[in-house]
Amino acid sequence: MQALFSFVPPAQSGQSGLSLTRLAGFLREVIMHISSGRWLYGLFLALSTSLLWGVLPIQLKEVLQVMDPVTVTWYRLALAGSLLLAYLAAARRLPSFAALGRRGWGLLVLAVVGLTANYVLYLMGLELLSSGTTQLVIQVAPILLLLGSVFIFRERFSLGQGVGLLLMLLGFAFFFNQRLGELLTSLSNYTVGVLTVLAAAFVWTFYGLAQKQLLVVWNSVQVMMVIYLACALLLTPWAQPLQVLRLNPLQGWLLLACCLNTLVAYGAFAEALAHWEASRVSATLALTPLVTFVSVALAASWWPEYVQPEQVNAIAYAGAVIVVLGSALTALGPSLLEAWRQKRARVC
Repeated sequence: MQALFSFVPPAQSGQSGLSLTRLAGFLREVIMHISSGRWLYGLFLALSTSLLWGVLPIQLKEVLQVMDPVTVTWYRLALAGSLLLAYLAAARRLPSFAALGRRGWGLLVLAVVGLTANYVLYLMGLELLSSGTTQLVIQVAPILLLLGSVFIFRERFSLGQGVGLLLMLLGFAFFFNQRLGELLTSLSNYTVGVLTVLAAAFVWTFYGLAQKQLLVVWNSVQVMMVIYLACALLLTPWAQPLQVLRLNPLQGWLLLACCLNTLVAYGAFAEALAHWEASRVSATLALTPLVTFVSVALAASWWPEYVQPEQVNAIAYAGAVIVVLGSALTALGPSLLEAWRQKRARVC
């Protein structure tokens, strides 16, 4: 597995290693992740992303009343991929598959299978759980990606990240306080839903690790275009596009909003990284489950015929806050530790 992720693009035209063109592209990718210093704009974009991702499960849950998870995923990925294809074609920046090589193709297949399974399993879990619970459980995904990076890429795991991980585990224990017995002793619909979302988080890790290596050859937009379209193609035999005719006008607009959310939220996230430190962007995105809980509460009071309120107690809400704090600390851990070391060095 580690050999697969140790990806170096194949040599071309008698050159060894990266060609100058691809090296320049890689350097542009690195430069794109250097903060511009416009932190307020970066914060706005990160909050916008958190808002879009926070309301997404509420929109999806209404659409899932008529359409199955595979078909919903097919529409989301096909539309998003098609729009990216049109953009890249107009800009004459379509990716070159010749640069992949055998190992690159293996990474691409892993990314496609991982993201397809993640999208479908997430929706299957959402059918069995509330929007807030689903969004909180999926917070495990970036933690699994972090742990995968530690084992595969030998990245460091700091003390702050360890504390953040423990906080998340404590928060989950509080959040599930009403149903811990059910989760541990029976295979109810609720338990199956939680396990399904955890499976979605697990397979997303493979997608995240593979995509990280594919960025050596392609830029982020090219990677997402190829993966979205490949995922849609993979799902085509099981998708039922005519289900869209059964949607009422509200559900049709919500499906369109879900499709556009895939693009707009990701675009805002990528732009936020250009103006603010990645750790701070990640910490801001940790607020997403709280956005979902607040959005569900508001929607349930405004449109009770469409949205059901969360059936959790005050301890569970406190647990959700602890999970968010733990996730934010995990993201900020390395930078906080480095800042503390620099401050201590100045004092000494």
